Amino acid sequence: MKEVDGDSALDRATEDALALFVDQRRGSRSRPGDRLPGEGAEAAGRARSGRTEPRHAEPPHGGQESFAYFPFDEIPVGGGVVDGGRAVGTARAAHATRGPSVPAPAPAPAYDDLPFTDLDAARNGQDEKRARDMTADDAPHAPHGSPTPHATPWSTARAVAAAAAGALPAEDRALGDALGQVLAEPLVALTDLPSFDTSAMDGWAVSGPGPWKLPPPGAQDVLAGRPGARPLRDGRAVRIATGAPVPPGATAVLRSEHGEVTVQGELLAGGHVSHGQDIRPRGGECRQGDELAPVGTLVTPALLGLAAAAGYDALAVVRRPRVDVLVLGDELLREGLPEGGLIRDALGPMLGPWLRALGAEPGEALYLGDEGGALREALAASTADVVVTTGGTASGPVDHVHPTLRGLGAELLVDGVAVRPGHPMLLARLGPGRHVVGLPGNPLAAVAGLLTLAEPLLRALTGRASGASARAVLAEAVSGHPVDTRLVPVEYDGAGRVRPLRFHGPAMLRGLAAGDGMAVVPGGGAGRGAEVTVLGLP
Repeated sequence: MKEVDGDSALDRATEDALALFVDQRRGSRSRPGDRLPGEGAEAAGRARSGRTEPRHAEPPHGGQESFAYFPFDEIPVGGGVVDGGRAVGTARAAHATRGPSVPAPAPAPAYDDLPFTDLDAARNGQDEKRARDMTADDAPHAPHGSPTPHATPWSTARAVAAAAAGALPAEDRALGDALGQVLAEPLVALTDLPSFDTSAMDGWAVSGPGPWKLPPPGAQDVLAGRPGARPLRDGRAVRIATGAPVPPGATAVLRSEHGEVTVQGELLAGGHVSHGQDIRPRGGECRQGDELAPVGTLVTPALLGLAAAAGYDALAVVRRPRVDVLVLGDELLREGLPEGGLIRDALGPMLGPWLRALGAEPGEALYLGDEGGALREALAASTADVVVTTGGTASGPVDHVHPTLRGLGAELLVDGVAVRPGHPMLLARLGPGRHVVGLPGNPLAAVAGLLTLAEPLLRALTGRASGASARAVLAEAVSGHPVDTRLVPVEYDGAGRVRPLRFHGPAMLRGLAAGDGMAVVPGGGAGRGAEVTVLGLP
């Protein structure tokens, strides 16, 4: 995509489209022909100057030209919708053919206004389902610039998901199996740590002031793991290893590099030796009964080490939620190159590891076609705490998630979210302790749904505390949806700021794969230097 220049001449169709976009943001529904002469160009100029700040930074992907981050999937052009820039070339070609003096044709119906049976023609012969999947995020069932009817605000949807369930019951897990879970009981020291006075260095255990007399050659050194060292009398010393128990009567440990042995068998210190030097005293880290970590603490490798040192063989942790993943769609291939109108499934390989990183225990993904009976059977048979579905959350003829949930008597907690991409997501309660998270079928839109609904729900089920949101300053302006929240892949620039990435369309994962997080951009966008929330990626 070429860089947008606010001073360059746009073709007539694009000027009218931008003007219409501005009108709709103001609440107007006028068409280009309803405006006074010159009004469209003036409005288009205002839109260009306020909405298309170009990127001037070095391109992040191997020398590609810079681009203006503008939500082209939301700008009506010639009555249609520019989808990832696909309609731009058509508009320019038409302008070149008719010349600047020829009036623009009357706008055609927007893709959102077309019945699904006409989408194949509108998308140049693409099959109906793929066309709907590609436009599901770009075309809400509402005019552009207006909120999606009944859509839950993004922050509210996350709060509803976080409050939808409580922590699961506790279970005892061996230390090696508890990583990533959350403590269901406080971690209390079962012993003093260390449990005896130990040497912090290799050297000599000494008693009293020097010089010290050493035992005759061949006498037993004090080594780690060999208790029962003989008591030291005043003026005596004995060789000792790091971690070995300090003999009774020892007053300090003299490091090997600080001592010198004379030919007479005496030990001399190279400097002052203070009482207790290089001795780790019993209970120096904790005493038996001390609380080492409270309930709700995430079990990390360091915590496992502390628990082991404090005497634990197993931990009481919150049970991992079991998650079933249902991948819907007749058009998905699980291996090989896409062909014959089929596409490779990207969500099946991605969701399992992502859910595991969020503290869940996902099963192997189950692939279902676009058949309502199979979906109903899979949902009814599942005993998982959470079922995650991909695709089928819109309202097309082969989108079976909503009718299936209704048929099973599910309670819809969130039905559509005012966020781009990913607004046709949902959260439902199938029964006590059983939830369904419905993700859109487009990959980036599905990730948006995962971060919006699945992450807070799983956080609640696993007992993880809600951490403080990361905040960062935008290195560049980001144009957002006029009303809805927008989630944009970003990378840190090395100076504590984040920069939006290319390839941010609902069906794209390239930007996300290169990114460090997803910036939460409010409706209307955010300017350079604005502070935004950044959702981390596992």
